[in-house]
Amino acid sequence: MSNTVMSGNHTDQQMSALEETRTILCDQFASISGSDSAVAQCYLAENEWDMERALNSFFEAHMDSVFDVEEAEETKAVSGNKRKEVNSSDPADASGTKKKFKTDQVDCIDLTAEEPTCSSSVNPQESQAESAVTESNAEDSKLSVISWNVDGLDTLSLAERARGLCSYLALYTPDVVFLQELIPSYIQYLKKRAVSYLFVEGSDDGYFTGIMLKKSRVKLLESEIICYPTTQMLRNLLVAQVTFSGRKLYLMTSHLESCKNQSEERMKQLRVVFQRMRGAPEDATVIFAGDTNLRDTEVVKVGGLPPGVCDVWEQLGKQEHCRYTWDTKANSNKTVPYICRCRFDRIFLRSAETGPRVTPDHMVLVGMEKLDCGRYTSDHWGIYYNNRRQIWI
Repeated sequence: MSNTVMSGNHTDQQMSALEETRTILCDQFASISGSDSAVAQCYLAENEWDMERALNSFFEAHMDSVFDVEEAEETKAVSGNKRKEVNSSDPADASGTKKKFKTDQVDCIDLTAEEPTCSSSVNPQESQAESAVTESNAEDSKLSVISWNVDGLDTLSLAERARGLCSYLALYTPDVVFLQELIPSYIQYLKKRAVSYLFVEGSDDGYFTGIMLKKSRVKLLESEIICYPTTQMLRNLLVAQVTFSGRKLYLMTSHLESCKNQSEERMKQLRVVFQRMRGAPEDATVIFAGDTNLRDTEVVKVGGLPPGVCDVWEQLGKQEHCRYTWDTKANSNKTVPYICRCRFDRIFLRSAETGPRVTPDHMVLVGMEKLDCGRYTSDHWGIYYNNRRQIWI
């Protein structure tokens, strides 16, 4: 009798533990995919409670068709020779009161230009041509960067939002683009339009990070994916070794573990990032940019920034207008019953210890205009950043 009770209790304990484990898996799945617990339970059960398989199955079922309508509409527009003209005399443009960022013109997005933005300011007919060339060369030595969590897991208006991203890339023509929360269909969409960029991807399924390199300005030497051993959200560190203006750069991006209760794992991942930044060659400049999900106290707990590494936002004076990159007060893409303003997206810089020194010059938030669909490009604001002219010391 006693043995039977003990056996029964043991079984109850096992079932309770199993139920708790599966509840945690459902919560993690829902957090990653943006779905609810019922959807999570369905996909996990169908895939024998294997998180990676379940997520891949979800993405394949829900994401691959997102851009089908977009592609069909563009094909129809091209075959029908329908081109929307931009009216320069639009009173909304003239008054400066237009609040929506226009993205509905298929032909307005041109990412094929190989020349950097700064070259357009050089007028070959100017009398002081030599001075203009000198100024242009100085501008050309500046590296420009955009870092953005594009929220590819949110399928609502995704095609319009991806087109919005392309518009910002065409506007800023950054040398390097760090992207987080990409999905396969999203990056395929970008590849068709951003043909002047080389793509380095952190994975080829599920959701992942990526780095875009402007072919005419940045040369890829090699890339590497560093796994986080204890991640529960398929996160990793993507590293690209490149040259820019003949100088070595190590470019890094990551999407550190999400949610408040994943603080310990997030700090483990941050230590890996800092270790890799410190371990880069002395003659290389290192730039990390990504969605860190960090709280300032977590940076303190890991010992602060390593020697020689700066937080770009802090280095530029902690400007209030570009503090919060995830701001539910200003960004309405996510419907949440609370206001949360966080500096999740960050850029860390370690200048080369030998040769030319690099210091931050300018940083602004981008994506703060609503698109024609009534939503923003992402639930995160993007960061645009460039450095000062490299100085030899």
